[in-house]
Amino acid sequence: MSTSSDTSTARATGREDLAPPVAERRPVTTEHHGRSRTDDYDWLRDKDDPAVRAYLDAENEHTRGRTAHLADLRQTLFEEVKDRTRETDLSVPTRVRGHWYYSRSFEGKEYGASCRVPVRGDDDWHAPIPAEDSAPDQPALPGEQVLLDLNELAEGHEFFSLGGSTVSPDDRLLAYSTDTTGDERYTVRVKDLESGELLPDELTGVLGGVTWAPDGGSFFYSTVDESWRPDKVWRHRLGTPQADDELVHHEQDQRFFTGVGRSRSDRFVMLVSGSKTTTEFHLLDFAEPDPEPWCFSPRQEGLEYSLEHAVIGGDDVLLVHHNRTGPDFEIGVAPIAPTAPEDWRPLIPHDPAVRLEGVDAFATHLVVNQRSDGLTQLRILDLDENGVADDHLVEFEDEVFTVGTGSNPTFDQPLVRLGYTTMSVPPSVYDFDVRTRELTLLRSTPVLGDFDPDDYEEHRLWATAPDGEQVPISLVVRRDAREGGGPVPVHLYGYGAYEASMDPWFSLARLSLLDRGAAFAIAHVRGGGEMGRRWYDDGKLAHKPNTFTDFVAAGRHLVDTGWTTPETLVAEGGSAGGLLMGAVANLAPDLFRGGIVAGVPFVDILTTMLDSSLPLTVTEYDEWGDPEHDAAAYDLIASYAPYDNVAAVDYPPILAETSLNDTRVLYVEPAKWIARLRATATGQRDFALRTEMAAGHGGVSGRYKSWHDRAFTLAWILDRLGLAGRPSGQGTS
Repeated sequence: MSTSSDTSTARATGREDLAPPVAERRPVTTEHHGRSRTDDYDWLRDKDDPAVRAYLDAENEHTRGRTAHLADLRQTLFEEVKDRTRETDLSVPTRVRGHWYYSRSFEGKEYGASCRVPVRGDDDWHAPIPAEDSAPDQPALPGEQVLLDLNELAEGHEFFSLGGSTVSPDDRLLAYSTDTTGDERYTVRVKDLESGELLPDELTGVLGGVTWAPDGGSFFYSTVDESWRPDKVWRHRLGTPQADDELVHHEQDQRFFTGVGRSRSDRFVMLVSGSKTTTEFHLLDFAEPDPEPWCFSPRQEGLEYSLEHAVIGGDDVLLVHHNRTGPDFEIGVAPIAPTAPEDWRPLIPHDPAVRLEGVDAFATHLVVNQRSDGLTQLRILDLDENGVADDHLVEFEDEVFTVGTGSNPTFDQPLVRLGYTTMSVPPSVYDFDVRTRELTLLRSTPVLGDFDPDDYEEHRLWATAPDGEQVPISLVVRRDAREGGGPVPVHLYGYGAYEASMDPWFSLARLSLLDRGAAFAIAHVRGGGEMGRRWYDDGKLAHKPNTFTDFVAAGRHLVDTGWTTPETLVAEGGSAGGLLMGAVANLAPDLFRGGIVAGVPFVDILTTMLDSSLPLTVTEYDEWGDPEHDAAAYDLIASYAPYDNVAAVDYPPILAETSLNDTRVLYVEPAKWIARLRATATGQRDFALRTEMAAGHGGVSGRYKSWHDRAFTLAWILDRLGLAGRPSGQGTS
């Protein structure tokens, strides 16, 4: 166990004498709803301004200086991740039509390759498993064809991201998209897999990947408008210029995104428009010779639904996953035709104890992803000639776990590919045979060295929020870390927005923290979806403050029950979780004395939500409110916005990390926040800003770069936890 004196000694090696950069104050005052607001640092918004670049460079230099004493630890952490990783490796193959597809990684290379081999026959449903010692310069499986070598595509680029890759229905062509700046504007190319040559087709400004039409002669893709909202779906016919592409759907409502996909049965191309609360589907039925899109059910405010083509009892139907009958959703059945919501026939009725998250249809079964009591579940419905023949769960024994469907692209496959993990069990891939109910482990992500999952224990704890709500906490720690029964350093993570569930997950890099004696915990705060739709509804709009008070309650519970102390409690969150970090820094600066890490943090939410021209703002009104037109929303957001509520208090140490080319949360938000913290806070004022100059919202690209990136953050966290000088594997006090 680390004592407070141990902690102060470990931290004393930092360069406290380094003076931080001071941002010039250039006040701009705005008026909204009769409220006056002055912003001293909005000039940092112009990333093309040499003065802004100079300031960001100065901040990076200051951060490097303040963390120079951690250089050896950062390298050690990087090496620990590297030593635990099987660098030359490949994924479990997935069957698509006549081939098994898989990805490979290679020692010493930042990126991998996508490959395929032919199936061994029509009944070949069991994935081929190569030898573990496959040489990097040799085929992993007989007949291997390399589709894309990402290292070749990334050559000469500081940043590289593959937006998506998909093979045409006749297996001859590969459409793939790439981004080399981090701004998520992708370029699409098409490769002839027989000749290896690129077709002349080249599309720019595309959002992500593409969806092939079932005929294989064209594909669909999305583009964004000036505010970064996906608003158009296009159809590109091979051999024609992008200027001649057909506009298939244009979503005019600025609250709605639009996108495109193809049904697993290959019969339908589906165009979906969705806001945070409402959806609408248009379908192209390729059973028709020249299909035109038709609307399944026109949008109704507050009605969310999604569609899946199925064959039940010999009838072609659409499965409708919807919230018409309750907030935790129902799965209904409708004909292949425009159908009013009142005519959707229930297949799995609404149950307030079970949040239905989606359904996948296959020839012989349906698979439902759901959650109950804060844990994920996988549910199988067997089909026969009369309809649903049986309904059961795939069972697991661990107390805290995450399970979900994996890649299952083929309509007539008899196996269900699923993924399973806990915070101490590496991600594992299983096949579940629907015919025999046999669960077969295909692969568990290898962890090299002396790793043993039994060295760790996992717990589900419950914190009491100020309104009496019970907030779940998932926690993992080495079994020997609390041999004396005393407190341990704790790294507490949170998110809490968009109904995104932070279900327990395994991390190779996290082992370096656990093996030095710390615990890692996830606070499943409201705003996420862990406890059903109500958990989300109770953490957005007017209820948003619950997200912040839930996280504070989780931290206090860990302290009050003896798990840790405020001095050895470090909080972390990213994006909307970065907003959470900024809010709790203002709410409870004395609770997280260890420190706070805010990744790409949405800390200047009021400025962003007041500007409808900024990326994503209008579509976010249903999540946060519209402060530009609603005075109550303005006042609510102003009451918790981290940037607006920086006060003259003694804040804990804060590390803010951002990316210059992030289009989702602009770098200016954390830059302004750190500047205001330095100018306003009292006490130690230990604030660091680190800006990646060639990255996007997800950070740097390339696995070695990302390992170095995470090593930087973990070294800072370990330093704040008082564990920077402790070797890995010494979990005891």
